[in-house]
Amino acid sequence: MVLSVSERTFTQEVLESPIPVLVNFEAPWCGLCRIIQPLLLQFQIQCKDEIKLVGVNADQNFKLSNTYKLKSLPTLLLIENGVVRQRLEGFCGREDLRLALEEIQLTYKSKHRTYSSPRTADIECRSA
Repeated sequence: MVLSVSERTFTQEVLESPIPVLVNFEAPWCGLCRIIQPLLLQFQIQCKDEIKLVGVNADQNFKLSNTYKLKSLPTLLLIENGVVRQRLEGFCGREDLRLALEEIQLTYKSKHRTYSSPRTADIECRSA
């Protein structure tokens, strides 16, 4: 089960977290948000105590949506020590997300949960 975070709990659960947090900005009306949910749950199980997964209802947490300049849903942010390390948005479906999540897992396993520098990456749809 994914921990639901609000504007009231965001600082404690995400920005002050001792481990990196993958924040899933979603909305109940978003079809792709529902489609990717099983992949996120699998990611949570595989990462165990290395990366925490939380969900934010973008409609109910407008200040957070504005703060992180959401352009589309779902948007995933990997936040470590209060800093956005990676941004995943605009992916075309499950396979794009699966590949991005695998990259995050490998990065944390190979670098033992540390980054040499902050990194922001957008996943773009691949044209056929």
